[in-house]
Amino acid sequence: MTDDTTIEGLTITRHENGDEGEYHAHIEGTKAMGRLTWVLRDGARVAEHTLVPREIGGRGVAAQLVDAMVADAREQGFKIVPQCSYVAKKFDQNPQWSELRA
Repeated sequence: MTDDTTIEGLTITRHENGDEGEYHAHIEGTKAMGRLTWVLRDGARVAEHTLVPREIGGRGVAAQLVDAMVADAREQGFKIVPQCSYVAKKFDQNPQWSELRA
């Protein structure tokens, strides 16, 4: 059960800095930015926090951030530790992601 919601004007970008990184979500016409932060631990990306400001909340932005990380894990071959409670919930809702869970 993935969130296939299309959010008009949504752009997700990826930012890496060594052993840590973030996914950023921007919606055209707003200054607010959603973020999913991660750190590398034992070869897996630990999803630490998912943060979506109220201004852009309630639209599925957080789900799109998690979907972007999952897509990258499939493409790049890394595992995810869903430390963030929201990411853990999304993993529980999507059993087809089980092979990506570290």
